[in-house]
This record gives sequence, C-alpha cells and structure tokens, in this order.
Amino acid sequence: MNMDFNFFMNDVVRQARQEIVAAGYTELTTPETVDEALSKQGTTLVMVNSVCGCAGGIARPAAAHSVHYDKRPDHLVTVFAGQDKDATARAREYFTGFPPSSPSFALLKDGKLCTMIERHEIEGHEPMAVIGKLQQAFDEHCEEV
Repeated sequence: MNMDFNFFMNDVVRQARQEIVAAGYTELTTPETVDEALSKQGTTLVMVNSVCGCAGGIARPAAAHSVHYDKRPDHLVTVFAGQDKDATARAREYFTGFPPSSPSFALLKDGKLCTMIERHEIEGHEPMAVIGKLQQAFDEHCEEV
C-alpha cells in the first residue's frame, strides 16, 4: 500500500513539474539557481508549484495561460514546495512580508518583490480569475513584449 502511494505521488509530482515546464517556466531546484534567477534585471514571475489538491490544479493552468498577453514578465521560473525544499525556502526569502503559501505567485522587478498572489487568492477561484490577477500585475509592472 505504501509503495503504491509513493509511486502515485511521484507520478503526480512528475506531471505537475512537466506541466509548468511545458508552459515555459524554468525549474529552480537549488538555492544557488534561485539567487541567480531572482537577481536578474527585469521582471520575474515565480510560480511556487504544489500538488495541493484543487489549488495546484488552478494555479498551473493560470501560470500557463496568463503569459499569453501583451505585457508579460521577462523571466518565468518555478520552485516546487514540498519537493525542492531548499530552493523554495530561498525563494521565500525574497517574498518579504508574506507567509509561506503554496501554490502562489510572486512578481519581482530587479530582484525586488512587486506583488504576491497567495494560495487564498487561488484556491476556490476560477482559473480565469487568477489569470486576471496575474495579468493585472503584468499591466502594472511589466513591459509590452
């Protein structure tokens, strides 16, 4: 039973990773890759990925579809909460003033946090509402592509 559950969870995690990478996000799996990515000039959207039930199932499609927009971040990256723990912890150091939340989105400009969309703004909402929140942040902080 335990082995079946672990196999199932590994499959769920693999699928969640593939989904966000296929959407154009770069996986950050170490604190060093997080520092390198989040110190870049320009705007960076960080998607804190998660296998948490329906919230993850809303966040990943929102992450994929929100970037098909006139204004979008220069860089798209992701950390995986509960999987790449050190990388996620380092990313959260950049999200000053916000408690850990997964899934969630952080938009940074030149390494400084502009805005967060936390789990409570994702869970129980339609993907289009989350896309709207992301695109509103892009309008405010990003340049036209």
